[in-house]
Amino acid sequence: MKPSFVAALGAGIALPAFGVLFRYRRDMNAARARLAAVDRHVVATKWGAVEYAEQGQGDPVLVSHGIFHNCVGGLLEVRDLFTDRRVIAPSRFGYLGSSMPPNATPAAQADAFAALLDRLGIDQIDVIGCSAGATSALQLALRHPRRVKHLAIVVGNLPGSPTAVVQPPSAKFQRQFVMWALRTFAPSMMIRMIAAVPKEFVMTSEDARYVNEFIDSLFPLSTDGFIFDAFVSNADVNGYNLEAITVPTLIAHTKDDQLASHDASKRAAERIPGARFVSLDSGGHLMIGQQKKQREALARFFAETPTHGVERVAS
Repeated sequence: MKPSFVAALGAGIALPAFGVLFRYRRDMNAARARLAAVDRHVVATKWGAVEYAEQGQGDPVLVSHGIFHNCVGGLLEVRDLFTDRRVIAPSRFGYLGSSMPPNATPAAQADAFAALLDRLGIDQIDVIGCSAGATSALQLALRHPRRVKHLAIVVGNLPGSPTAVVQPPSAKFQRQFVMWALRTFAPSMMIRMIAAVPKEFVMTSEDARYVNEFIDSLFPLSTDGFIFDAFVSNADVNGYNLEAITVPTLIAHTKDDQLASHDASKRAAERIPGARFVSLDSGGHLMIGQQKKQREALARFFAETPTHGVERVAS
């Protein structure tokens, strides 16, 4: 093979690779700039640093964010649900500016949440756990029931769900570049994976804008937080004594969620005394297009104590 041909071949490979690397670094810098634009705070606790962000005014509500997210993502997850509330979103263990303490557990995360409330001077608060954030939200209700006015779990990781398992060792590889590559070169696949809707689900242009914003907000990834969720936190929920939860509880899920289990959420609601179960026909894991129904159901729930027994709300 002639040297000139080898050199040309090498250049033909190197130039596209350089372009991909340049684009990757540019997008990660943009993601960091988005995070830097949000006012975030850090408090010191016995579990290390606990970072949080907040927005709005009114009665406070604590948001326990989902996997890959952080305090900024927590605000986004409930942005259309609380327009008259003070939303407080901590970064869970290992995410963004929050520490990963040794031998971390969801129970310790709940204690760290309680410590944050102490630092903020909040005695009692409404709590919402989203997706993987449901695990530590449940622990907060179990370990600190006096601190929780109402507990809402939205498309949650609950006992028996396909998400409530320890991931295989291969899940520990560096996911950020892989996820970015999917986001960049196979966006429709990434949207279906994150939104977890059936292939036949049709999004409006507004839905697509929100999903794309949601996906962009996952970057840069916090590897320690993801590993904690994937190998410790998510599976931990299977051993919880849900029957011991004494705070008013609402669980909401979509029937077509392709990630977490609607049936697992229904079973969890049946185990929690007096829990209310809100079942929605469509919307996938991000409850796309269901903001109005979610907002109304949560407003009613947070305004009054649910009646005795499991209440099912049809879509």
